[in-house]
Amino acid sequence: MIAVKKEGIIIQKTVLDFENEGVLNPASIKEGNNVYLFYRAVSKGNFSSIGYCKLDGPLTVESRSDSPILIPEFDYESHGIEDPRIVKIADLYYLTYTAYDGINALGALAVSKDLINWEKQGIIVAQITYHDFVKLTKSNKPKSEKYYRYNRQKGVRKKDGGKVLLWDKNVIFFPRRINGMLCFLHRIKPDIQIVVSINEIAELTPEFWENYFIGFQDSIVLSPQYNHESSYIGGGCPPIETEFGWLLIYHGVEDTIKGFVYSACASLLDLHDPQKEIARLPYPLFKPELSWELKGEVNNVCFPSGTALFDDTLYIYYGAADKRIGCASLNLSELLKELMLNTINHD
Repeated sequence: MIAVKKEGIIIQKTVLDFENEGVLNPASIKEGNNVYLFYRAVSKGNFSSIGYCKLDGPLTVESRSDSPILIPEFDYESHGIEDPRIVKIADLYYLTYTAYDGINALGALAVSKDLINWEKQGIIVAQITYHDFVKLTKSNKPKSEKYYRYNRQKGVRKKDGGKVLLWDKNVIFFPRRINGMLCFLHRIKPDIQIVVSINEIAELTPEFWENYFIGFQDSIVLSPQYNHESSYIGGGCPPIETEFGWLLIYHGVEDTIKGFVYSACASLLDLHDPQKEIARLPYPLFKPELSWELKGEVNNVCFPSGTALFDDTLYIYYGAADKRIGCASLNLSELLKELMLNTINHD
């Protein structure tokens, strides 16, 4: 088992209107000795925007904005901007988030060159109904019957006058091009899927997604395997490049008598072919144990969404019980060694 240290609560909600219900699920990016957190800030009525704070080192808050850095502006995000992740590719920062309009939750993108001024690119995942998803994947359908259980929206195709679409969340870019192409993970329950074949964001057209879903089974990169992730899994932190592969810290969900339990999990993907999983921990990296992880807006949640590496210590920032932001740390070399003891045989 990997030794994981719970470092405690990093930030909590304030009395400010935009974050008076909770703060959670932060994106993180390290520049020098500073870590910049872009977190989901929730106001009354469950409306979310993106708050911002700067850490001195991995744990000490140096400054924190008293207003959100990104707010809902368009119809597709009218009810909230949620669960950001961030990477830097070349000289551009890619901040992905879930855009929620009150009916649909879909992956969207904003870009920046300075972490201050952001240009929204809109929704970048497919905007299709579950009915169309079934039609497109008919010849190459997912093996898991959970796609039906989690995504059919009880057969409802319209709600409040708007189309009910297939929810596609947890969009997370790899921090560099692979084989010259932009790559990102996304999640349609219960699995994690991958896109590996675009040169520019503009290529993510309806025609692209139609072809993608026709070969959908081949895009599934991780599926639930162990008890702690038996209900479904989803992307967590942006992949970290290591000598052994892309380290992926993701979340796994188990349905228990206490309800869903969200844990942090770890896997390795092949450096050159990230569609191939090469190792996975057979147990949670860490799970809800402390009082502030067990009780909150949603109980029993550790939701990892950002990391920072200081020497050989990996700090993992996570939403705790959908109310606070915590941090856990571990030795990266030890984690990689443990993962390589749990490689996957593809024969």
